[in-house]
Amino acid sequence: MPDRLIHEIVPVGMLQCNCSILGDRETREAIVIDPGDEVARIKEVLRTHNLKVRVILSTHTHIDHVGGLAALHRATGAPVLIHKGDLELYLNLDMQAQWLGIDTPATMSIEDFVKEGDTVRWGGYAARVLHTPGHTPGSISLVIESGLPAVGPDAAAAVVRNRAHAADQHDHPHGPPRLIAGDTLFQGSIGRTDLWGGSFPQILNSIREKLLVLSDEVVVYPGHGDLTTIGAEREGNPFLR
Repeated sequence: MPDRLIHEIVPVGMLQCNCSILGDRETREAIVIDPGDEVARIKEVLRTHNLKVRVILSTHTHIDHVGGLAALHRATGAPVLIHKGDLELYLNLDMQAQWLGIDTPATMSIEDFVKEGDTVRWGGYAARVLHTPGHTPGSISLVIESGLPAVGPDAAAAVVRNRAHAADQHDHPHGPPRLIAGDTLFQGSIGRTDLWGGSFPQILNSIREKLLVLSDEVVVYPGHGDLTTIGAEREGNPFLR
């Protein structure tokens, strides 16, 4: 049986942030991760696949990853989720815009947060939250897991506050899990730590304790640039030697 997961990557904005749109072909539910800009393009992908957005997440709140949050929220009505450790950074989006010399995008009040161990559900899939600080205090990475019972339309909440419904990372009959790494881990590199709240020791600790414990075949979707795998980065990433 072919994988039911739709996974479209849309590089958006001046810094070409990789926005991930993940949908269930059967239920047509979806999540959108890191809608940094160009919301019209994101909406077009959603229309093409006839997807209803259940949740919008950001791996961290640098402007290139959150510039389109408010607009996509208005267009879909879906709740927006971040880690609370990055709320202060989001509240200073105007300062980020000034630093880049661009207009400040529309903002919104964010009141819903995820933390380590939460899972975000849509259709027969889940994104398991790993808190991976270092690039920013509230940076998260998301392990995409499949083979779960589909979430019904009357389900009370998309966020499960424990791991009870998450598939084991070593049991993946529908193919290896995917890791949405945000700006924590890149092909042959790691996220920069010289901006507000960054920490080089912390990002290395996050990668080693949270990401490198995953299987070698896990496909890594960084916040910018090309895909890689955990195995490739374990073997060849110069920052991890």
